Amino acid sequence: MTLDTQHLNKNRQDLSQLDEIWLFGYGSLIYKVDFDYIKSERAHIFGYERRFWQGSHDHRGTPEKPGRVLTLVESENTRCGGVAFQVSHDVFDHLDHREKNGYQRHEISLHLDSGKAVTGLVYTADADNEAYLGEASIAELAEQIYECSGPSGPNREYVYDLAAALRAHGEIDEHVFAIERALRAMEPA
Repeated sequence: MTLDTQHLNKNRQDLSQLDEIWLFGYGSLIYKVDFDYIKSERAHIFGYERRFWQGSHDHRGTPEKPGRVLTLVESENTRCGGVAFQVSHDVFDHLDHREKNGYQRHEISLHLDSGKAVTGLVYTADADNEAYLGEASIAELAEQIYECSGPSGPNREYVYDLAAALRAHGEIDEHVFAIERALRAMEPA
């Protein structure tokens, strides 16, 4: 698979035919909302969990020294909380560019906190994309994240901003919080 997935995503779904489009944010889309939306609501999905297994060559790292950002991995009996945004089809030119580094749009069942279940879209980076870095220990992840920076800033800010946003939404994610603790321990006193 190519590293730049913009073209793939443009041809994945015919968004112009949908009456209502929901997008699920589980990472930076929770705290960096740089797109127009109709409304937003806390939401969750089942059977997935966040993992810092995707490389970032374009935002939180460089091709020579990729940072680490989130993707979703399948995991039985799990719940992943985030934010659902109702959007129009015209935001996807921007979002496909933003999420181009190995991410593809997939349909997923979203459970809105209001009780409504909807079909939504989510960007995930599967193991077969060129930017995928895979599993590593919390210590290894924290060390790589601490050392990397890219056009969007230091990689560790991604973790700090996400952890703060998850707490603000009442979400507990031990993977994210363990990496945050390891990073804070590396910061100068």
